[in-house]
Amino acid sequence: MLRFKITKGLLISLLAFLLILSSVCFIFAAQKEIVVLSINDFHGALAPAGKNVGAAKLADALKVEKAKNPEGTIIVSAGDNYQGSAMSNLLYGEPVSAVFKEIGIELSAVGNHEFDWGIDNITKWAEDGGLTFVCANIYDKRTNEPVGWAKPYVILDKAGVKVGFVGLATPETAYKTLKANVINYEFRDPVATLINWVPKVKAAGADLIIALTHLGAFQDKEGKISGEAADLFQVEGVDAVISAHTHQSISGLVDGKPLVQAYYNGRTIAKMTFVFDENNKLVSAEPLLDHLYNRPDTLKDDANTLAIYTKYEEELSPVLGKVLGKTTVELDHDRYAGPSLLGEWSCEVMREKVGVQIAMTNGGGLRVPVPAGDITAGILYEVMPFDNTLYTMKLSGADVKANIEHGIMNEDIGWVQISGVMVTFNKEAEAGNRIISMVLADGTPIEMDKYYTVVTNDFMFTGGDNYNFKNALDGLDTFIPIRDALMEAVEKAGIMSPVKRNWLSEAKSGKIYVVEVGDSVWEIAQKFGTTVEKIVALNELTNSRLIRPGQKLIIPGE
Repeated sequence: MLRFKITKGLLISLLAFLLILSSVCFIFAAQKEIVVLSINDFHGALAPAGKNVGAAKLADALKVEKAKNPEGTIIVSAGDNYQGSAMSNLLYGEPVSAVFKEIGIELSAVGNHEFDWGIDNITKWAEDGGLTFVCANIYDKRTNEPVGWAKPYVILDKAGVKVGFVGLATPETAYKTLKANVINYEFRDPVATLINWVPKVKAAGADLIIALTHLGAFQDKEGKISGEAADLFQVEGVDAVISAHTHQSISGLVDGKPLVQAYYNGRTIAKMTFVFDENNKLVSAEPLLDHLYNRPDTLKDDANTLAIYTKYEEELSPVLGKVLGKTTVELDHDRYAGPSLLGEWSCEVMREKVGVQIAMTNGGGLRVPVPAGDITAGILYEVMPFDNTLYTMKLSGADVKANIEHGIMNEDIGWVQISGVMVTFNKEAEAGNRIISMVLADGTPIEMDKYYTVVTNDFMFTGGDNYNFKNALDGLDTFIPIRDALMEAVEKAGIMSPVKRNWLSEAKSGKIYVVEVGDSVWEIAQKFGTTVEKIVALNELTNSRLIRPGQKLIIPGE
């Protein structure tokens, strides 16, 4: 009898366990998993070099991830896909399109650099790459409607879940792109745009709404995320955000919702995993990053993608591999770090090419440093991927000052690069009022109402990066490509060893001297062991003989 009771009890327990287990299994079976893989700011980084793993390894890593959940995985890009490498630049993005098609990238945001070669390329990239550009905040001024070459949103049905993507471009495109290429477009506020479109995407049946953007973000050491992309979570109904533009590694939650950015150049893959219940209600969302550059030994080349890369490499090798000359020193450059040797050398080439007094170019127009050693055509295509031309003019001293001021310590666009005028500045002063002195190469102080011959690039002359040359006289586009001028200079030099002259530099701290009765600038210069020219330049004196008692003069430091 006891044996029967134990058996019966065990049986009841077993049945209860099986019932619970079957319920759990049913719940898990009913759940659906959607995975969104993303890259951003690929910039044509097809070749393996340094931290860049190259297209073939990136493709394999993405394919491996998709194979884990083929029915529920979506691969997207957050823009700035094509411009950047010599291989891509020479063929206007054709190799990138071939690679993206092989990978199976379905959607792309519109990056600011998508406009670098003109709008016609976007339609071709979509066709050749088998993808759809998504953007809701670029409007055609001629129609006051969203542009026809991109869709405001796209809904993809994956594993029975309707995944909606709303595209957003950075409003910075309006001034970070050659004006002629964006003159017909209005870049509207991202948050206001989302407020308008999210209800429409929801009404169209989306179970999940992701903002696929080329908007920047940053993440601090504590994991807090800030920036334009993070601001999008102000909009009700946004479930996740894919960020780009600022070349950051970001994976975290904002108000409990995921935001990712996958570094740049295909070095990292972002992955967001969304779990839905049987009613397509979102249960969980998890972001993470796979830093491919940290595990190169584990990566394999995708055979098809490698074949695509090899084909283009062989086709372009005679052009890109041509050695133009050699440099004995590295020409460093980081547009956010300050004036660089590459910047100075480039400006010197520009100035000498057209025979003017002053040259200035935007730091963002020079994309990579030049390593010591052979300088190939391919290297200079990557240094200067834009087809910018030399633009000459006559510019007043006041406007020379204003434009250089604009490019000093500018966290948005980076530093201006100059030559032909020795400029000192005070980094502690307010923006727009930092310059202390400006002296031409021959030692002549710049006068505010006098005109000087200047060269810049067509991007800056037409308002790019918010530089302002509207008051210039005799503006002339020479139609000489800056890249060609650089190549010519290297070939002419053969072997070069450029030295940084510090045309733009922080002023050394100096003493303050109060002018006394009977003083002259010459006597003050003698007293402090400096020169009249330096005192005049540092204090912007229009007449060295007109100083008055009580006037404060900055005496140059050693």
